[in-house]
Amino acid sequence: MAAAEKKSRKRDKTTETPKEIAKRIEQSAGSIVKEIETKKDPTFVTQQRGKSNVEFDEKKGLLRLGDKETERNFLNIGHARKFMQTMLVSSKTRDYLKENKTASIREIYYELKHTLGTSKENTFEDQGESDGCIVDLEHSVDTIREKLNLHANPKGTLYGDVTLRDKVHNNDIFNALKLGRGGWSIMSRIEPDEIEIKKVNAKYVLVIETAAMYERLIEEGFAKKQKAILVGTGGQAARGTRRLVHRLHTEAKLPVIVFTDGDPYGWYIYSVIKQGSMALAAHSDYLACPEAKYVGMTLDDVKEYGLENVTERMKDGDIKRAKEMMAYPWFQNKEWQEQLKKALTQKIRIEQQALANKSLEFVATEYLPKKIKKKQFLP
Repeated sequence: MAAAEKKSRKRDKTTETPKEIAKRIEQSAGSIVKEIETKKDPTFVTQQRGKSNVEFDEKKGLLRLGDKETERNFLNIGHARKFMQTMLVSSKTRDYLKENKTASIREIYYELKHTLGTSKENTFEDQGESDGCIVDLEHSVDTIREKLNLHANPKGTLYGDVTLRDKVHNNDIFNALKLGRGGWSIMSRIEPDEIEIKKVNAKYVLVIETAAMYERLIEEGFAKKQKAILVGTGGQAARGTRRLVHRLHTEAKLPVIVFTDGDPYGWYIYSVIKQGSMALAAHSDYLACPEAKYVGMTLDDVKEYGLENVTERMKDGDIKRAKEMMAYPWFQNKEWQEQLKKALTQKIRIEQQALANKSLEFVATEYLPKKIKKKQFLP
């Protein structure tokens, strides 16, 4: 079966039914069975992943996976183990779809892990092996992991005046402004047939890198005063969080503003929200927000707000990441090139929490309101 049945079909991956996806898995398996019956080497085909097959669509401002394919042959001793693992994951996933069951990617790993016969060989040695097979499967049958009834642990939080309906759990309706100071824990599976965005009363979405800053803004009443939806990522944003931000942007027509630490890792978190990631380039249309803007932190803030005494030294990893980012096509604009050059020259970074040097409430009463009102953003 050709990888992703060639992307030219351009199906809407978010509206497909379990029955439709299960059918494609069965068709793929059927092709492999026919190869066995005709004494051909069974072959599994999926899209090649990695930097060499990722392209930047400048017109749409998105990272996309290219058309390169990779084959896995059962009779190739270097492929046999991975071929077996992929078939196990495909079969089990098909069962989940048929039985209308869901599982975490940790659960499918343990469900499939066992010792083969009288040997000492295990089907899987660690979860990384099964996770890779899941990604291969979703690309092969042109779907997303969540539509395979698989999910990761939830990561990310939502706070603000947005009303959601949980269609899966008793049609519960709730407002994320009324769930306590922690807000709502964003689920891994966040598709419209599971979570409906019923009503939004906000001017924009503010995506925040650190949990501490997310909590600070809630404590200072920022969401209510500024009519903002706050999304805390707790580091690099998980798939479910990115998907929800995308939906708030496209369905509720809310601008997306990103607020991270002033360092290469924080800036890369922003770029993943905006352009997508290399690892999930096949799903950028569902996860990325090309019109997102960056509010801070920047290295210009150090002088602007007198934060010279609360900067941190960049580590080797920061320097390496900055050099890589300078070459990325999506960072080839004057503003970001200047920030990256300053990072490499000054070798300093500035954390969000450094604004507490002014006062605890400074970020909520001065820094963010001023920058957002004046649209002091980086592209």
